[in-house]
Amino acid sequence: MTYTAQHINEAIAILKQIDLDSIERMVELLTQVRTRGGRLFFLGVGGSAANCSHAVNDFRKIAGIEAYAPTDNVSELTARTNDEGWASVFVEWLKTSRLQAQDMVFVFSVGGGNLEKNVSPNLVAALQYAKQVGAQVIGVVGRDGGYTAQVADACVVVPTVNPANVTPHTEAFQAVVWHLLVSHPALKIAPTKWESTL
Repeated sequence: MTYTAQHINEAIAILKQIDLDSIERMVELLTQVRTRGGRLFFLGVGGSAANCSHAVNDFRKIAGIEAYAPTDNVSELTARTNDEGWASVFVEWLKTSRLQAQDMVFVFSVGGGNLEKNVSPNLVAALQYAKQVGAQVIGVVGRDGGYTAQVADACVVVPTVNPANVTPHTEAFQAVVWHLLVSHPALKIAPTKWESTL
């Protein structure tokens, strides 16, 4: 079997195992956020940060939810990293953004954050603060879901079908899930260009 066939077969296996109930729960929670006028804050690092930026666009433009990602402002991100340290960049950004109980934090992460292993401590600090102020948390993560899965109101843990491909599959399925969400009839309020062009 070629690697290409293997990778595609792994993706098919993930599709067959992914938790549909968790995705539907996300739809419900996101609909409630929009109804109450809450904001949506996307948190992620590396490839997940790039996914956050794309998701911000889609949730604002297609789903009509006010959305932001701290990694979109490289000046603030690097200033906070330089002056205060990497572990606090997200929590301090959320504090300045005046995160409130009506808002939601949406995490894209391969590991979900783990203080014991010092993996993505910035996500853990941000989620601790979110829970402290009463904001909801949702996420799309890999491996065992880490801290995100422990505290989230809804979380999709991308199934591990090959331990050697956790990162590419998790980051790819972040995109699958968020595109599903903004396309869901309960959330989609604006037409997408190519589907609405005759």
